[in-house]
Amino acid sequence: MNLFLNKLFLQGKLMLVESSEEIKKSYFEKSESNLISSKILFKENRLEEAVALTYFSMYNLVLALLFGVGIKCENHSAGIILLKNVFELDNNLLIEAKKERIDKKYYTDFSIVKEEVIQGIFSAENFNRNLKAFILQLNNQKITFYRDKFRELLK
Repeated sequence: MNLFLNKLFLQGKLMLVESSEEIKKSYFEKSESNLISSKILFKENRLEEAVALTYFSMYNLVLALLFGVGIKCENHSAGIILLKNVFELDNNLLIEAKKERIDKKYYTDFSIVKEEVIQGIFSAENFNRNLKAFILQLNNQKITFYRDKFRELLK
């Protein structure tokens, strides 16, 4: 894992930056828009697209968290790793949502079951609610703590 993150760091795809309330807010809004769009697409029986936007609603909230503490990350897998290893948050729902998005987008030998899409949307709502609450509790002391954990992870 450290080799992977260090490689991204050396490539400039993972780095410490100034924390940004503006960028954090933008990703919050993207997350909400993605989830709303996912539900609309589900109602229109556009299940593949609904699965993708459900995942992106979750991932964009992870980006909001990262920018909120001043970490720029240009890799989905790295963002998922940081969620667990820097913030000590459960990343299993996000891992599953990413897997579903990849399976539904890139492979043809699958069937999309409406009940699974509904469950995915429900899981995203719970994940997003918990992550938003976590983000809203960030303060300068916690931001410094998480930035230090990020630095340690890259050693």
